[in-house]
Amino acid sequence: MRVVYTALLYIALPFVFARLLWRSRKIPEYRRRWNERLGWYSSRSNIPKSTYALWLHAVSVGEVEAALPLVHALQNRYPQYQIVITTTTPTGSSRVRSMFGESVCHVYLPYDLPGPVHRFLTHFQPMLAMIMETELWPNLYLACRGRKIPLILVNGRMSPRSYRGYQKVPGLIRETLACFHHLAVQTRQDARRFQALGAAPEKITVTGNLKFDVEWPVKLAEEAAAFRTKYWPERLILIGASTHEGEEVALVKAYQKLRKTCPNLLLILAPRHPDRIASVVQLCQKAGFTLALRSQKDCRGDEDIFLLDTLGELKLFYSLADIAFVGGSLVPAGGHNVLEPARAGVPVLFGPYMTNAPEVAQGLEQAGGGIRVDGVDSLTREISRLLGIAETRQQIGRRGQQFLLQNQGALERTLGLLALLLTPARRRP
Repeated sequence: MRVVYTALLYIALPFVFARLLWRSRKIPEYRRRWNERLGWYSSRSNIPKSTYALWLHAVSVGEVEAALPLVHALQNRYPQYQIVITTTTPTGSSRVRSMFGESVCHVYLPYDLPGPVHRFLTHFQPMLAMIMETELWPNLYLACRGRKIPLILVNGRMSPRSYRGYQKVPGLIRETLACFHHLAVQTRQDARRFQALGAAPEKITVTGNLKFDVEWPVKLAEEAAAFRTKYWPERLILIGASTHEGEEVALVKAYQKLRKTCPNLLLILAPRHPDRIASVVQLCQKAGFTLALRSQKDCRGDEDIFLLDTLGELKLFYSLADIAFVGGSLVPAGGHNVLEPARAGVPVLFGPYMTNAPEVAQGLEQAGGGIRVDGVDSLTREISRLLGIAETRQQIGRRGQQFLLQNQGALERTLGLLALLLTPARRRP
C-alpha cells in the first residue's frame, strides 16, 4: 500500500506546486522556499555538528502556539540541544519566527517522498522527532524508524473526521503508527481511536492537552488595559476570533441587531486565514460600517469594526475584550482554541461544530465558562444578555479561568516521557 501511496504522491506533485502558485496570488510566501519542501537547504539552516538536534513538527499556527510551552521548557532544561521546527504553512512559519526568533531553526516540512525525506533527515540528523497533534506521514516516519530516531506524537488527537479518513487505508496507517516510539494523546477517546487504528496500547499515554498550559505574558493585562484606555475607554468590546467564511456574516448580522440597544459596542474580527482579509473588508463596508485595520495602524477609536489582520496578537485582544466568540464552530470546521479567551477571563461563545476538541468545549460549558450557540439568533441573544450585566460577564470569566487551571499538567507529563529519551543524550552517529 505504501508503494501505491508514494506513486500517487509523485503523480500529484506538479498539481501541488500549481496549487502553491495559485495560493501565492494572495499570500506571496507560498511561492518562496520551495527548495525546503524538496529537502534542499541553504547554509542558514545548517546546525553545527557539535550540537544535537531535537525536531518538532507543528503544521500551522494553532499547533505552533500549542507547542510554545513545550519548546520553552525544552530550551530551559536541555540548552545543549538545537531545536528544529518544521511547519507546512507560511502563517505557521511566520508564527515560529515571531515567537522564537533565532533561538530555533525553522524550515518547511519536506514532502513525504523518499528523496526529500532522505535529504531532510541527513541534513539535520535529529536525535528525537516530536509530531504535534495529528500528522501521519508514512515515508517520513518509516525513514525515522530506519535511522533509529525515536518518534513521539505530542498532544495527539484524533478527530472523528480524521478517524473515518484513516479507516479507509487501514494497512498503511497501521504500518505508520508502528513507527512511533510513543503516542502522548489528549484524551481517553483519542487513545481508543489510535488503538483501533492499530497503535499498540502499551505505546499510548493520555497526557492531557498542552493548550491548558498556555503561557500568558506577565504584562499582557497591563498592555491590554493601556490599549483599551487609549482607544476605546467608553466602549464594550466583542471579539470574533479565528473566524471562517460565513461566520463573519453571522457576527455582522448580530452586530447590526445589537447596536440598536448597545450603540457603543465595538466588534473586533480576526479571520483565521489571512487570504480572506479582503473579502471580510468588503463584507463590513457593504454592511455600512466604518472599519479600521490593525496592520495599517489607523485605529481612531470611533470605528464600528476593528479588523485584526495581524498574527500573534489574539491574546492581547482577548485580554481587552468583554465577550469572545471562537470561530470554526458555527460552520463545520471543527472549532478553534477556546482556552485562550478563557484564560483571559472573558465569557467564551462557540458554535455546535467543536469536533476538534469536543471534551474541552463540553468541559468549559459544564464549568460555566463557555456558552454554546447554534446560529445568528442564539448568538445575538446570548451576547445581548452578557452585555447587560457586567457582573455576569465577570462571573463566567472566572469560571473559565478556574476550569483551565484545574486541567493543567499536560506539559509536565509530556516532559516526563521525553526525559526518558533525552537522558543520557543520544549522540549522532
